[in-house]
Amino acid sequence: MGVLGRGCPGTVRALLPLLLPPLLLTAAVPPGPGRAPGPPEDVDECAQGLDDCHTNAVCQNTLTSYKCSCKPGYQGEGRQCEDIDECENELNGGCVHDCLNIPGNYRCTCFDGFKLAHDGHNCLDVDECLENNGGCQHTCVNVMGSYECRCKEGFFLSDNQHTCIHRLEEGLSCMNQNHGCSHICKEAPRGSVACECRPGFELAKNQRDCVLTCNHGNGGCQHSCEDTAEGPACSCHPQYKIHADGRSCHEREDTAPEVTESNATSVVDGDKRVKRRLLMETCAVNNGGCDRTCKDTSTGVHCSCPVGFTLQLDGKTCKDIDECQTRNGGCDHFCKNTVGSFDCSCKKGFKLLTDEKSCQDVDECSLDRTCDHNCINHPGTFTCACNKGYTLYGFTHCGDTNECSLNNGGCRQVCVNTVGSYECRCHSAYKLHWNQKDCVEVKGVLPTSVSPHVSLHCGKSGGGDRCFLRCHSGIHLSSGLQEAYSVTCGSSSSLKSKQQKSNDSTFGDVTTVRTSVTFKLNEGKCSLKKAELFSEDLRPALPEKPSSVKESFRYVNLTCSSSKQVPGAPGRPSATKEMFITVEFELETNQKEVTASCDLSCIVKRTEKRLRKAIRALRKAANREQFYLQLSGMDLEATKTSPRTSEHRGRSCGVGQGHAGNRCVSCRAGTYYDGAQERCILCPNGTFQNEEGQITCEPCPRPENPGALKTPEAWNVSECGGLCQPGEYSADGFAPCQLCALGTFQPEAGRTSCFPCGGGLPTKHLGATSFQDCETRVQCSPGHFYNTTTHRCIRCPAGTYQPEFGKNNCVSCPGNTTTDFDGSTNITQCKDRRCGGELGDFTGYIESPNYPGNYPANTECTWTINPPPKRRILIVVPEIFLPIEDDCGDYLVMRKTSSSNSVTTYETCQTYERPIAFTSRSKKLWIQFKSNEGNSAKGFQVPYVTYDEDYQELIEDIVRDGRLYASENHQEILKDKKLIKALFDVLAHPQNYFKYTAQESREMFPRSFIRLLRSKVSRFLRPYK
Repeated sequence: MGVLGRGCPGTVRALLPLLLPPLLLTAAVPPGPGRAPGPPEDVDECAQGLDDCHTNAVCQNTLTSYKCSCKPGYQGEGRQCEDIDECENELNGGCVHDCLNIPGNYRCTCFDGFKLAHDGHNCLDVDECLENNGGCQHTCVNVMGSYECRCKEGFFLSDNQHTCIHRLEEGLSCMNQNHGCSHICKEAPRGSVACECRPGFELAKNQRDCVLTCNHGNGGCQHSCEDTAEGPACSCHPQYKIHADGRSCHEREDTAPEVTESNATSVVDGDKRVKRRLLMETCAVNNGGCDRTCKDTSTGVHCSCPVGFTLQLDGKTCKDIDECQTRNGGCDHFCKNTVGSFDCSCKKGFKLLTDEKSCQDVDECSLDRTCDHNCINHPGTFTCACNKGYTLYGFTHCGDTNECSLNNGGCRQVCVNTVGSYECRCHSAYKLHWNQKDCVEVKGVLPTSVSPHVSLHCGKSGGGDRCFLRCHSGIHLSSGLQEAYSVTCGSSSSLKSKQQKSNDSTFGDVTTVRTSVTFKLNEGKCSLKKAELFSEDLRPALPEKPSSVKESFRYVNLTCSSSKQVPGAPGRPSATKEMFITVEFELETNQKEVTASCDLSCIVKRTEKRLRKAIRALRKAANREQFYLQLSGMDLEATKTSPRTSEHRGRSCGVGQGHAGNRCVSCRAGTYYDGAQERCILCPNGTFQNEEGQITCEPCPRPENPGALKTPEAWNVSECGGLCQPGEYSADGFAPCQLCALGTFQPEAGRTSCFPCGGGLPTKHLGATSFQDCETRVQCSPGHFYNTTTHRCIRCPAGTYQPEFGKNNCVSCPGNTTTDFDGSTNITQCKDRRCGGELGDFTGYIESPNYPGNYPANTECTWTINPPPKRRILIVVPEIFLPIEDDCGDYLVMRKTSSSNSVTTYETCQTYERPIAFTSRSKKLWIQFKSNEGNSAKGFQVPYVTYDEDYQELIEDIVRDGRLYASENHQEILKDKKLIKALFDVLAHPQNYFKYTAQESREMFPRSFIRLLRSKVSRFLRPYK
């Protein structure tokens, strides 16, 4: 019915002739039986969406029409509503600091160093000293809007305003206790000093003292601050009055008159009084009694609350909303309620995303320097794993395992440790058993040479060189890395050693010649896939010509790896990657080749000449994409320089890999890659394979009386069947087997003898499998080993450890690590002592030895940073862990030189988990870390960057600003290796800024951090605007 009252008069006039007759007809018809006369039925325009109220208005239906009224926080007649800017009034919305207007509401915020009071309007000082001592090394003093770090007597505050440096009695001016500067002392020419002030202070006229301004901690004022010639002048919000201290503000007492009423007042008089008070109530008097915002309406005053607060039942009071009580505030992990708002934070190992609610796992494995070998990421953490033959130490590092330190590596005679492996050797007149550990007496004469395992054929084909490298036995394939692989053919001489200076070695009548060559292809990538050769290309040998090469080798190791992408010309896509091919050859010459005209030395020289010719041919063939490998009957291309040639084969897997859904995976242990079927096949009966991604299976060792061998998919030699089990032995390692006699033991399968306990010790039973089965006179605890000669427990010497009871040996520490003391019981006590050195020109790390494991005791490290000309040094200490003690036994110091009198930038001997950033006080740095004989802790990993000195003012302005460390989110940035790397990357090379899009930057850093940097960069670039 309310439609008639809407629209323009012309429209209504046009509709009247059509609407009037039905209306009159309806009115003239008398009501029938059961019908009562009454008004026409109302139409609810609000429910049917027929109203034209504004989006920010409320529609209220009436009997004949409807009414529009703007929502709280908006003003207008209902059909048009606009936001009320609560911050535009003389009371600043009631906010004592900043008022932020938002659609339909507002929010009060406080300056840095203050927090919002429970009333949502006032701002109270934050006592920064309550948390982690404010990050101060010695004493933290809270002041209004800020805090100060102070040092004990004999120390002065460093430029980073948190750590303390020992003050000298004499020496260079800035290190002398009487340098006179109130804040920062800088060296000036001719031994004088120049004073500077921290951000928010101004240098006084005497050029020594610093005067506080409103830019630091709001000038010490709780509400408003104004800079004057005498210093900051404080004032309060109109609803507050200044305290006697001239800085704090107190709320004014309520001056509204109290109404007293007689007890004899009648109920009728009381009702009249309430009506009269409602009529008189206005926002102009005592804010209408509202706790927050007051609005005069036709029915009286209307109170409302800012965002983060809710209006109570009395219609006047506002109460803070604990957002964390509802769905954890939307936070993924932790929610902390604050006045008028809330904060989200994440568990360790996660980072807060830019929506400031979601938490994302930090993929530590995507960062540099996380693990030496293999990194496995887990939600919130990660683990490191080492390659075979290496042992994990210090949580992330891998060192060579000295297998020979444990029961002689299981070798019967001689054990030789090598990097990443070890090998057993035998004395003369013995040869190595098939189990590669026992030694078998040789009957007759030792063979003087070994048949070759590898052949190389090179010749001319199609106007260029073509080479085939054919492996006949001993094939081992490693292709786990992307666009890289390694192929080993044959077996290296047992006398091969990296310690040999000569390329040649002689054993009896056999001389081994070795050579290694690396050549680079300017473009291409490593590819080990089936070659598409025509029938004429598959001939067993190339035609013999003078220029052809036909050579046989005992051993070849070929490695192919692709380097980083080579930049293309501007405006063009990047070129394909550079490729490096390294080939190691091992060839044997025999005394039988010696003639009267050419002795053994002459034969070796001729062999070396042939090798050089083969290498030249190989290089040419590789450059022409005509270098092929033949492994187990498969012809494979060794390199690929033209990506177009294999586009149609882009979905095929590499050699040693099979399809698993849409992915290529290496053939698992117990299987091999069949080139004809191009898939992984189970190892046949009588063979085994204990590694992934191989193209052959090794034959099981044959017993003298062959029995039933293992079924297919043998993955270890012990699964071949018929082997003697631990605690057993036989002449050939196969059944029938005998139990180890009393007083002996054998921990491995397939052995030809057992190890004696030593010292006449018996075993508890036949068939003992470890030394712990030997009946020793005393039980040795971890950190000790049993000496079978003296029958006493001996402490493990330094550099070894033993975690178990009842052992007769100690385990050598991996790699270059050692222990602080003897009697160590765990691998974690093995520590790398290497540290120090000259650091890079642009970026790098200062890292305590063995980090992130505990550093060793009684160690000393020295680093130097010498930046290129016109560059300065910025250092970030994310956290540092040193033992807490009074005499500073362990310390880290950064000075200009090694002299104790030189200018010191940083010095600490305590643990700090709160990050700090600072610039070097000198153009170069000498850094020293020392630990005493009794201490050990996690230590530190401190990144640094050198930057153009033109940015010195900007960098110092940023790192000296307390807001950089006040926020937990900002602190996490300084601890985030990925973000620090991105920041340092741009600081060291500003052109790298263009590598990051604006979207990437927003996703990397929280908005508050971007605002902080933006304001400082803008001020630096436009200082007079």
